[in-house]
Amino acid sequence: MKRTRTKRNSVSVNGRATDTVDLHDPSLYFNRELSALDFQEEVLEEALDPTHPLLERLKLLCIVASNLDEFFMVRVAALKEQIEAGIVEPTPDRTSPQEQLRRIRQRLLDLYARHERALLDDVLPKLAAEGIRIVSYRHLSAAERAHFEQYFASDVFPVLTPLILDPGHPFPRLLNRSINIAFVLRSLQDRSERAVGVLQLPPVLPRLLRIPDRSEYAFVLLEEVVQAHADILYGGWEIRDSYCFRVTRDAELEIAEDEAEDLLSEIAEQTRMRNWGADAVRLEVDAEMPAGLRNLIMQSLGLERDDVYELRRPMNISDLLVLLKLDVRQLKDPPFTTRIPPEFAGDAAHVFAQLRQRDVLVHHPFDSFSNTVVKLLRIAATDPAVVAIKIILYRTGGDSPVIEALKTAAMNGKSVTAVVELKARFDEENNIVWARQLEQAGVHVIYGVLGLKVHAKALMIVRRESNTLRTYVHLATGNYNQTTARVYTDFGYFTARETIGRDVATLFNMLTANARQIRTETLVLAPMDLGRTILTLIEEATKACGEGVRCRISAKLNALVDPDVIRALYRASIAGVEIRLLVRGICCLRPGVPNVSDRIEVRSIVGRFLEHSRMIVVEQGDVRRVFISSADWMPRNFYRRVELMLEVPDDELARQLCEIFEVYWRDTVKARVLQPDGRRIRRQPAEGETPFIAQNYFLDRIRRG
Repeated sequence: MKRTRTKRNSVSVNGRATDTVDLHDPSLYFNRELSALDFQEEVLEEALDPTHPLLERLKLLCIVASNLDEFFMVRVAALKEQIEAGIVEPTPDRTSPQEQLRRIRQRLLDLYARHERALLDDVLPKLAAEGIRIVSYRHLSAAERAHFEQYFASDVFPVLTPLILDPGHPFPRLLNRSINIAFVLRSLQDRSERAVGVLQLPPVLPRLLRIPDRSEYAFVLLEEVVQAHADILYGGWEIRDSYCFRVTRDAELEIAEDEAEDLLSEIAEQTRMRNWGADAVRLEVDAEMPAGLRNLIMQSLGLERDDVYELRRPMNISDLLVLLKLDVRQLKDPPFTTRIPPEFAGDAAHVFAQLRQRDVLVHHPFDSFSNTVVKLLRIAATDPAVVAIKIILYRTGGDSPVIEALKTAAMNGKSVTAVVELKARFDEENNIVWARQLEQAGVHVIYGVLGLKVHAKALMIVRRESNTLRTYVHLATGNYNQTTARVYTDFGYFTARETIGRDVATLFNMLTANARQIRTETLVLAPMDLGRTILTLIEEATKACGEGVRCRISAKLNALVDPDVIRALYRASIAGVEIRLLVRGICCLRPGVPNVSDRIEVRSIVGRFLEHSRMIVVEQGDVRRVFISSADWMPRNFYRRVELMLEVPDDELARQLCEIFEVYWRDTVKARVLQPDGRRIRRQPAEGETPFIAQNYFLDRIRRG
């Protein structure tokens, strides 16, 4: 698809031409990778907030660590591949891959240090004071050590595979993100003989081991139990020292889809290769590990010094999330009961009758996912009048009620089609499992589209009513995943409008028949039209504003990267359009630049729930258009994915969406304002303004009923 390329900009404002501006000037763009780290900074800042319950603060610290894992596996790995291949992908900010890696490390050294201090000096000591303690093995009593000695012999020793490095045993291929222990050994027979042992902790073993007979929740780490009994593993050797380390590998799957005879088998194989055989991109080591041992591991993995990060904290702290399962409600966010829309409060006949009469908008997690989306699927699975169900599955989660409902529908004789995106990053293995289960139940499974990721979220249910067929549709900004629906904010739109039903059926035909030329009336689809439509909406507002019409663009997104869209927003700002952007994560647009983006304000919100919903509001005078979408404003979403955007046809629901945006824009506590220099500063209440948290407002509203 041809993309817009505009070298310079001249826009008339109130009949006067502005100065010519070079909108390709690299100083007008933030670096994508560094902007991604800005979001991790915000999450870390939130973890430092003492108003959060302690276990929620721990969860936020784990999220930062997990997000950094993904950042290395995807973004850092891609930069390294560019350098190795000698191919530089141009970025709007004109920063070379080498310079990006240098600046990334500089940022991460500081972030690592603050993250570590927050865990070791703040959160863990305060959890210990509340009776949740991680105890060093050396502080255990004799009786407790005897207990773990027995546990090691019976439950740990049989599954360990100790290795020693010598000419016959080269450095092993270690599992991605596994915890490993390096042992410094000396022979008991020949005291001059030295060796290095390597042991990978099997992921089948629990990481936190409960210390028995203590009144508090006390745990010891598995690696410390193993280290304490290493002499059993290496008979004839003296254990001089031991140190933990962890390897992170490139996670991008390299799949030649047009050459793969069986895409499912090829992705399954590539997923296994990612865990074991992909290139290493980061090495985390115990800060006490001596330089010689560190260099040995580093060189064995083909890494350089700047790829190594020293840790004083335990490796892989995401394992600590198991502590959130403890029954200590005072250390967690208070539970909440989701709202059930009245349209879904009855039986199948009631639900379908209500959807025939009106469209329904839901805002998760404040509105129930299980009592709307899942309920609709369950009643469709058993309703004799339902003849067909089609759905797009990008991420579904474990023990998915959505999967179970689809299997039930197929076994009840419905025609069920599931488009399963096998290339959903880090969910490939889960999606392979679900795909095979669905096929065994009789569901017609389609494995995405050649050359594209299917990221649109759509469900259609075809029902026979009065000798005709009616289509019920659900479109969403988030996945059909009951777990994330409790912690992500997303919009869902239910409708029985004939035009939308016809367009969704066309979308599924495109996915299943690889239709190349399709036409839709109510949906805008990527990769065909979405990018161009977003540009057109912005350009129309720009033109109208230049003609004296008051215009405003408001958008809520997860990421803003596409340079063509950014340049269009700059032109709109120059023309006088007011632009309000809620961008949770990456934002490459630089707001507040005089005479370029001084009418653009960018805010982000990090709170109890992950902001994931996407919406756009374009106002020209008295005309207002409201959209929801599955896509962020990124080149991959516009040109390399199947996405959808719906212009909301119901005036009342469009008004509700605008109200939701305004609630987020009012936030004075969790909102950060993006500065021209790239800093994200907490928005402070104005004098006399009451502190306001948007997510709490939505929670309070459902509590009030």
